[in-house]
Amino acid sequence: MKNKKALTLLFIANAISGFAQGVSMLAIPWYFTTELNDPGAFGTMYAAVTFLTIFWSLYCGTLVDRFPRKNIFLLSSLAGGIILAAVASCGYLTSSIPVLLVMLVFAATMFNYNIHYPTLYAFGQELTTKEYYRKVTSYIEIMGQSTSVLAGAIAAILLSGTENGVFDLLGIKIHMGFDIPKWNLHDIFLLDASTYFIAFVLILFIRYTPAEDLEVDKENIYKRVITGIKFLKERPMIFIFGNCSYNIFVILLVEIHLLLPLYVDRHLHEGADVYASSEIYYALGALLAGFGTNYLMKYVNEVKAIIAKMLLTTFVLILSAFTQNVSLFFAISFLIGITNAGTRILRVTWLFHHIPNNLIGRTGGVFHVINILLRSGFIALFSIPFFAEGSNVTWAYFICGLFVLISALPLIYFRKRLEI
Repeated sequence: MKNKKALTLLFIANAISGFAQGVSMLAIPWYFTTELNDPGAFGTMYAAVTFLTIFWSLYCGTLVDRFPRKNIFLLSSLAGGIILAAVASCGYLTSSIPVLLVMLVFAATMFNYNIHYPTLYAFGQELTTKEYYRKVTSYIEIMGQSTSVLAGAIAAILLSGTENGVFDLLGIKIHMGFDIPKWNLHDIFLLDASTYFIAFVLILFIRYTPAEDLEVDKENIYKRVITGIKFLKERPMIFIFGNCSYNIFVILLVEIHLLLPLYVDRHLHEGADVYASSEIYYALGALLAGFGTNYLMKYVNEVKAIIAKMLLTTFVLILSAFTQNVSLFFAISFLIGITNAGTRILRVTWLFHHIPNNLIGRTGGVFHVINILLRSGFIALFSIPFFAEGSNVTWAYFICGLFVLISALPLIYFRKRLEI
């Protein structure tokens, strides 16, 4: 495989920075839900940040197609590290972090996600030839989810600490023989900052030759955005597939950041150990999808597999609304990990085969803007106090399940045209 060393460094850098990001992004929603007892404030902040990323996402798409992907990674890692280190320093100096700075960290991480992942996949496409697209996207998923397993385990320990040397992980009592104190937010943010800086150093050593020489569009931002929109307008099947298959991630992000803490705290009446353990089960499912997707594709094509995974996601989300069993909740998290990660691998592979690398950023930006608009609507809806009362969060899960089902219908209808 061409650029094998460059890909290895890219995967490692992504895994290292993703580890502490995962811990921080679990800690912040849990902090608002349990420490501040104000999930509504988090929901409002999450909706506002998500809406603001609409404009950033379009701009990111033009950056990904215009500038070297390595340079974008370097700048985003450096910026993330500086912001997290500054906020953590404030926490150490004052022994607490103002809520506005906690929101700043969440917003900065969300904005970083919007440039990081389009760049990651575009860089992966740039480094490889077509026959390796699915393998590369699978490797990205495997490395990312392996890191998420570790992040979830560490978060479970750091968010709740241990009591009498005993810790509950994945529903199993673990006797550690010593106590680990609960970490403060500024401790977690400092850990996050350090991984950004490590990733920055690793990316510096990446050397590569593009797998295919394509012309770089050097027009102004407006014309570059229009080029991406025009490409999709002329290819309606790509537009339909790109959006409908992406809607599963609309629900995933809303569920992880907004609904999951409420579900665990208000519906299951469990603590941080169950909350973080569910993330581990999700990551284990995603890890299995990363290993198994290439094997699955010997028997079924991408479009059929995505439809099947969306229907399974519909089932488990609706099932979540009708259960209050922790073991079943863990099983549901595991299945959602399989369906979401599997869909992501297959979706990105399909798009790589249908969109040139010098347009992948801008077309992805269009998909992402639509994704953000939908996500903002759901976040605003589920931030209504009704969903934070008692077990009412289960209604949100039911609504999410119906939305995924509706999104699968166009893929089912146009299946034969999409399989070309």
